[in-house]
Amino acid sequence: MINRIIDWFEQQAFGVCSWWGKKLGIRSTTVRMYFIYLSFFTFGSPIIVYFIMAFILEHKKYFKPSHYFGVKRRSVWDIE
Repeated sequence: MINRIIDWFEQQAFGVCSWWGKKLGIRSTTVRMYFIYLSFFTFGSPIIVYFIMAFILEHKKYFKPSHYFGVKRRSVWDIE
């Protein structure tokens, strides 16, 4: 029962720690622990940053432009 709750929370929660874990190449539980420690030392101010990152990750299709007027660029140097 506890494992089901943990699995659900990890999948349904915002996914910020797991995203950072994938980007940095470390386990998401390590990122969560560092986030918790940082929150204690800074009196909870990283929670605001966490919610901002969660909002951006939920709506990343609006923040990451993949098409520029219908033409997809392959790299930075394809500015035609």
